[in-house]
Amino acid sequence: MSTDPSILVAGETLIDFLPERPGSLTEVDSFDRRPGGAPANVAVGLARLGNTPLFWTRVGDDPFGHYLRETLTDAGLSDQYIEFDPAAKTTLAFVTHDSDSDREFTFYRDETADTRLEPGRIDDETLAALEWVHVGGVTLASGPARAATRDLIDRAGKVGCTVSFDPNARPELWHAEETFASVCRDALEGVDVCKATAGELEALGFTGATPTELGQAVVAESTGPHTAFVTRGSDGAVAVAGPDAPWGGEHAGAASLAVAETDGYTVEAVDTTGAGDAFVAGIITALQGGKSVSETLASSSAIAAITTTEAGAMTALPDRETVRAFRRERS
Repeated sequence: MSTDPSILVAGETLIDFLPERPGSLTEVDSFDRRPGGAPANVAVGLARLGNTPLFWTRVGDDPFGHYLRETLTDAGLSDQYIEFDPAAKTTLAFVTHDSDSDREFTFYRDETADTRLEPGRIDDETLAALEWVHVGGVTLASGPARAATRDLIDRAGKVGCTVSFDPNARPELWHAEETFASVCRDALEGVDVCKATAGELEALGFTGATPTELGQAVVAESTGPHTAFVTRGSDGAVAVAGPDAPWGGEHAGAASLAVAETDGYTVEAVDTTGAGDAFVAGIITALQGGKSVSETLASSSAIAAITTTEAGAMTALPDRETVRAFRRERS
């Protein structure tokens, strides 16, 4: 494996406070501190899978920010693009769980460090040496980070990188649903691969009676992603690849939309936080490695399922051997 990263992940790193038990914030008495943030989870997930990326993020020059930097570097990530902001705090998120381990977030993110990412911090030479760039929707929600994220998407596309995007809808962070839809739809015009839930795609204005139809609606746009992955939680995921998708296997050179589907894995879920991010790390690893869309779905679903069996997002991400063993046991 090359020592030069071919992937860049960009976006927020934050502190997740996980509850000691299910219930609302008014009911839970204590929380565990865990590292989080969807792009940070993706970056660490890639590193665990043996595909260590560059990671561009911005945290406060405070105890939480220093803890996060240490956590990221301990996971094998370079600190080259881990920025400290002396004028802003690190974002905090309090997580609550219901009886099914589904979660809700309460953010403390008003003008925090990750809202202050600045355009142009990733230079042209660095971008030109990359194959893949991944971003999420949270940094599009507010502040200079919106312009920085759009700038990165646009410039990455121009130098030939594959660009992937997860809208990662967090309604509390947006002033209005219409703004979320407008900003993310504009961003999708520069994206090659989109991963989203059915609910997120509906919030973005796509229509379809099923996850497959929603994925087809994304790929059918004249501009934007040629491949869409639509996750269905414990029920698995579907993927739609258009004629321009370069992936190998049964989708190579397809003349029309090609659809793949996989069922979910049955596990005893403890915490679903970060499962979607684990799925994204699986997508990037598999597709960049020349796997078919069907194989990508199967491996990514396994990675996501494993992540739900432990508390926390980043701390529950599996390595390659864990994934292989998990799939062997269920084959």
